[in-house]
Amino acid sequence: MSAPHSEAASSFRQPKAVWAVAFACVISFMGIGLVDPILPALAESLHATPSQVSLLFSSYLIVTAVAMLVVGWVSSRIGAKRTLLTGLGVIVVFAALAGASGSINGIVGFRAGWGLGNALFIATSLAVIVASASGGFGGAIILYETALGLGIAVGPLLGGELGAISWRGPFFGVAVLMALAFVATLAFVPSLPKPARPSSPLAPLKALRHRGLLTMGIMALLYNWGFFTMLGYAPYPMELSAHQLGLVFTGWGLLVAAFSVFFAPRLQARYGTALVLYANLLGLSIAMAVIAAGVDTPAVVIVAVIVSGAFIGINNTLTTQAVMLVSPVERPVASSAYGFLRFIGGGLAPYAAGKLADATDLSVPFYVGAATFLLAIPVLASGHRLLREAEADTGDGEPVAPSLTPVGTPAASDAPPVIVAVGAHDQAPAVVDAAARLARDTGSPLEVVHVQLTAVVEEQAADTETHEQARAAVTAHLDRLAARGVTATGQILTSVGDRAAAGRVLARHAADVHARTVAVGRSPRGPLAQFADGSFTTALSHSAPCTVVLVDPHSETAPRHLTEAALAELRNSAS
Repeated sequence: MSAPHSEAASSFRQPKAVWAVAFACVISFMGIGLVDPILPALAESLHATPSQVSLLFSSYLIVTAVAMLVVGWVSSRIGAKRTLLTGLGVIVVFAALAGASGSINGIVGFRAGWGLGNALFIATSLAVIVASASGGFGGAIILYETALGLGIAVGPLLGGELGAISWRGPFFGVAVLMALAFVATLAFVPSLPKPARPSSPLAPLKALRHRGLLTMGIMALLYNWGFFTMLGYAPYPMELSAHQLGLVFTGWGLLVAAFSVFFAPRLQARYGTALVLYANLLGLSIAMAVIAAGVDTPAVVIVAVIVSGAFIGINNTLTTQAVMLVSPVERPVASSAYGFLRFIGGGLAPYAAGKLADATDLSVPFYVGAATFLLAIPVLASGHRLLREAEADTGDGEPVAPSLTPVGTPAASDAPPVIVAVGAHDQAPAVVDAAARLARDTGSPLEVVHVQLTAVVEEQAADTETHEQARAAVTAHLDRLAARGVTATGQILTSVGDRAAAGRVLARHAADVHARTVAVGRSPRGPLAQFADGSFTTALSHSAPCTVVLVDPHSETAPRHLTEAALAELRNSAS
């Protein structure tokens, strides 16, 4: 698929602004895993109980949850760059104060401030990267995903290495690295325009009145209850040093990153979002129950924790996509509402687990965590119809699954058209022109389909362009073709995260209009990225009932990979 990416742009050939934010993302994504290896050392050094130490997670996540309700309102008033810098600055200050603290209560309090900074940062980082990317956003999204995976995987390793020196090491390490990110962001990220319409701080809470969003939010709350119970308490029965704990959670983080980026989209495309989530939650429940039953055997706990990383990676990706599918509100508002419930669950779980462990034994919090994973299944099932309709685009509300919206005057001809799929990048006009030559040679009408994609990474979603911008792009193609005497019609194909699903939707449309052929440009993303999130062209080729050709926008002749015999066949079928 040629869109929405630049042919020339590489994932790693981005402006300094993108690199500055990506670096900060790595450090931010380290935040949770970084402190996990030092939990036992903190308890021992500060003479604290595991339940007291667990409040490091509770204060951090509860403040993050509450702040998620207002970060959109803040960003819409002071701008994305200032919001980003404020978040980075707050993290630097409170991470350093946590490292300098001499009591567990002090660290818990400073972690709360850290959570505020984290909310400001994560709510704007993806949008800033997309806005700062050059030549199309595709490479920047891949870089963001790389930063996410690197942060999740390296965080525990760095935390273990610094924690082996002193429990203060990870806190001071984050402060130094985030200070560097602050300077880079200040120097390289340009000021970005504010939204035309400021958001309301009450918008996320009002959005929860929508049943689909509320259902997915409650499911995420239950999921995060189990997830953060494991993160907060699994290090204790392992009986390992900080360095060894760092290695264990690095293995866990590698599985989280790999299954989130590479395997979740493939499973979703094959089995559907709901079925994969049902099986995944059941797998997490079993893993948690194994930890509970084997809490006195460190090897069992270690293996179960590492294996759980695969399930967590899948869940993180698919839950966010499901939220965006069922939410009829703006993406940032849906992200804030979902994040509020998600982080609330994660914040309450360590506190409750500590109380349970103190009153009973260490296995009980894990059994409760297993139960919350199981309970999330019927909660998700209660919204199964909404999710299925959203994926199939058969609901009565605003279309959120991959869907087509006509632009301009419908074609007067009933002849089979040539369809060309492009997106918001600088090669799109040349691809459309090459397809127009194919339509001319076969005597077919031309239909221009502009692909408008919403990027979804972990708990964040960002629209790469507005619907008005997509419509303007289609109109520009049609006007340019009309000036050259070429009659064409237009469509906007919208999709949330899943390129393969968008390809299948276009294939169905091609079948409905009896298209003669579908033309696409060459994807610059490479085989690894296409394996990760699905290939538009591959899905289109497998599903389309007609010929799919790869056009060369720089050629003045027929499209590449279309033989003279095939072109003659197209001409004959047109007559």
